[in-house]
Amino acid sequence: MKIGIIGAGNIGGNLTRRFTQLGHEVYVANSRGPETLKDLARETGAKAVTPREAARQEVVIVTIPEKNIPKLPRDLFADTPADAVIVDTGNYYPQRDGFLADIESGTTESRWVSQQLGRPVVKAFNNIYAKHLLERGKPRGEQGRIALPVSGDDKRAKEVVIKLLDEMGVDGVDAGGLDDSWREQPGTPVYAADLDAGGVRRALDKASRERPEGFRANSGRS
Repeated sequence: MKIGIIGAGNIGGNLTRRFTQLGHEVYVANSRGPETLKDLARETGAKAVTPREAARQEVVIVTIPEKNIPKLPRDLFADTPADAVIVDTGNYYPQRDGFLADIESGTTESRWVSQQLGRPVVKAFNNIYAKHLLERGKPRGEQGRIALPVSGDDKRAKEVVIKLLDEMGVDGVDAGGLDDSWREQPGTPVYAADLDAGGVRRALDKASRERPEGFRANSGRS
């Protein structure tokens, strides 16, 4: 599968490593240009490209801070296949991202990202430590295999992401539509918890819609 990754930080870098290990054709991009990704490309065999080229693939993973989402080119997905699966891994951290009024007023993070990008997205990979993407995979059925929630409005797109998770040694749990994805935002019981599939489902059921104090801005400025 051809996978574009926009963002080469901790999550983006380790997804690049893991997907190339699994034999996928990975195109990785950042805001500073392909020449800054030579080491990662050499290490993994991924192709360092521009964000526009990364956005043309079958699966496109956007893994950048929320504050940088509006800075992406407005026509970034103009040449993206209509059936491409767009994945958002982002989390809203006011201390880093500043005050984002729509999210503060209750719009889920990934719904906001979808509105900014002008494309449907699947929310995944947002509640796991980056290093665990490399370390915690286990064969299907093995005790201790962790699971991650996957939210989105398109059943087929979620199935694509869940299949990729399975290849990585992680169970995918369908967590409902994108407007339900608040259940996996920072500060919820499933966040960075490394639970198995049953534990993920129970944690999603226990989630509270109210964003915890540490994950919301105290005023219009942070």
